[in-house]
Amino acid sequence: MNTFSAPGTDVPSAQVPVPDYPMARAARCPFDPPPALHALQDQAPISRVRLWDGSTPWLVTRYDDVRALLADPRISSDSTLPHYPHLSPAQKERRRQSRTFINMDDPEHARLRRMVTATFSIRQVEALRPAIQKIVDGLIDTMLAEPKPVDLVQGFALPVPSLVICELLGVPYADHDFFQANSKILIKRTSTVEQARVATQQLLYYLDQQIGVKLAHPADDVLSTLAERVRADELSRHEAASMGMLLLTAGHETTANMIALGTLALLQNPDQLARLRESDDPKAVASAVEELLRYLSIVHSGRRRVALEDIEVGGVTIRAGEGVVLSNDVANRDPAAFPDPDQLDIDSNPRHHVAFGFGVHQCLGQPLARVELQVVYSTLYRRIPTLKLAVDLDEIPFKHDGNVYGVYELPVTW
Repeated sequence: MNTFSAPGTDVPSAQVPVPDYPMARAARCPFDPPPALHALQDQAPISRVRLWDGSTPWLVTRYDDVRALLADPRISSDSTLPHYPHLSPAQKERRRQSRTFINMDDPEHARLRRMVTATFSIRQVEALRPAIQKIVDGLIDTMLAEPKPVDLVQGFALPVPSLVICELLGVPYADHDFFQANSKILIKRTSTVEQARVATQQLLYYLDQQIGVKLAHPADDVLSTLAERVRADELSRHEAASMGMLLLTAGHETTANMIALGTLALLQNPDQLARLRESDDPKAVASAVEELLRYLSIVHSGRRRVALEDIEVGGVTIRAGEGVVLSNDVANRDPAAFPDPDQLDIDSNPRHHVAFGFGVHQCLGQPLARVELQVVYSTLYRRIPTLKLAVDLDEIPFKHDGNVYGVYELPVTW
């Protein structure tokens, strides 16, 4: 039996087993973190867990500790460091082939991130709201014209962010089947190293070709901006392709899962859905988005880091060189930070949640995700007020094998 050091000591405690991470989610409620995570948060909020490769990094589960460490410069995002707690063999392979600014520290992280920050600023994203509204309305029109039931994932949740990110990046939407299929391989914990290698190579080759197109025919899009950096010798072609791959895959997978899973959560909480549907107040819609982000926290793999120095937190000393997993999903259910955290309350407006992370590595695309979700949640349920599940809850296939949580299908009718 693996053991970990008792909190505040360096003495192994044979009575304390090291649990495997991630833990299985509870069948009783597919939206809640695993009971084992809640137990750790209550009894051993900073403790060792065992990963797929046998390593035993520290798992941090309380909100205050997670937020403090995400903002601490003594903790590193550099995925090339020894003892970095990789998500899976597939993710380790992907990062070997394609390292981006999310797995770098400043100043390199800041240098690369600044190249695309303007596109995802609040002002720039707000200017896209009418175009996003048009996309959402058009997809709803198509759904309403189709035979029922409809799979909300394929018919709506995936196309909304895919169309938006393709337009922003300057990637042909006609290629969406290709990049969605390869993205799914990269975010599944069960993918093999060879599958990850091939998927990464295919996406990098595709984005490199797209950069080549923009070098010859620049346009008003992100890939053209990256191509211009290549022309100025500020980026290599590989770096530009890697950054494009990050934005393309992250830009549709997370939001698509939030649209479908958020809809399911609302359908399971009809009082909350009714309040959202009946409100025309943009602030109320924004509050609902923040609460759904907190409540669902779809990135269930935690933020991964390595300590650069000894760090004292919550009565525990994390030694230099040790891996750290910051569990944002259970941190967003911490009763010390959120009253009655296991209840969905769309009026609570919990803007201090850590669904997008915190600190310098906070999600670059969060303004875009917020606007997309605000448009979807304020439109879909008003235009289809009788929307309901077409199957029982226990028939819905959840993404228990993924690093981004959601549903594979969501059959709905009205």
